Amino acid sequence: MLLVRFATPSSAGASVGVLDGDTVTTLDGVGSLGELWRLPLPEVRATVEGAAGAAFGVDDVTLLPPVDAATEVWACGVTYKVSEEARVEESERAASVYELVYDAERPEIFFKSVAWRVVGHGEPIAVRADSRIDVPEPEVAVVVTAHGEIAGYTVCNDVSSRTIEGENPLYLPQAKSYLGACAVGPGIRPAWEVADPYALPVSMSIKRSGAVDWTGTASTVQLRRRFDELVSFLLRADVFPDGAVLTTGTCLVPAAPWTLRPGDVVRISVDGVGALANPVVEGLEAMSWLVDARDDVRLRAAGRPAP
Repeated sequence: MLLVRFATPSSAGASVGVLDGDTVTTLDGVGSLGELWRLPLPEVRATVEGAAGAAFGVDDVTLLPPVDAATEVWACGVTYKVSEEARVEESERAASVYELVYDAERPEIFFKSVAWRVVGHGEPIAVRADSRIDVPEPEVAVVVTAHGEIAGYTVCNDVSSRTIEGENPLYLPQAKSYLGACAVGPGIRPAWEVADPYALPVSMSIKRSGAVDWTGTASTVQLRRRFDELVSFLLRADVFPDGAVLTTGTCLVPAAPWTLRPGDVVRISVDGVGALANPVVEGLEAMSWLVDARDDVRLRAAGRPAP
């Protein structure tokens, strides 16, 4: 099953439910995923497994990114060897900082997105107009409750500007946090359904002009750190009353000078967790619809291109 947010044609607000097969069943009494993450994990599980609300066919609803309320998305970097190598390659002045953090006790953790900026399955991601090299970064993300427990896993595309970050590590927020740079979804696989999160196959393919232009595969077995270790550092000096989504680093990076282009379609699959597909657009104006979609989630379905 997947825990999902979804929109119906009759309501401007989002609903929370469980997707099992082709049916979405509403979680009665749960107004947002953020509310759910306020509960201890045993209560989260009981609520999810006890879903008995209204049922919808999955084709009759629009799946939304599974991040809402005051839930924040944070991200980890340089947790796979390939990520370290890619960051060293792109850095013009400070390659050693990435080499040092790969082996250091303290991981790299940075803020990625507030909930309303996150896009979901089928929605566009964006490359910056002021960057020459932009790449998708496929990642397994853990969903963390307010109590610091891992409640589930989802798929994240941590879109990044290699040009901007490579100029100076202090430019990391501009390279990582902008409108259209964070995709999550399509839903959340409950943690109790994932037998071994350290053996999850990850794949990414990128279509250009209808043909596959780049493809790669990897696995979380290559992860340098454990998920609970990364979560512990996130919580050392911060609290998340509505929980958090923590992406755990990328294991696949297209080699420079390859870059995303408008019209590309990126598909990321994590076996046992889900598949996330997003078309690519460029610039701020192409993502401005997200502002109005804060108040009416039906705008997310209007004119959405097929991934």
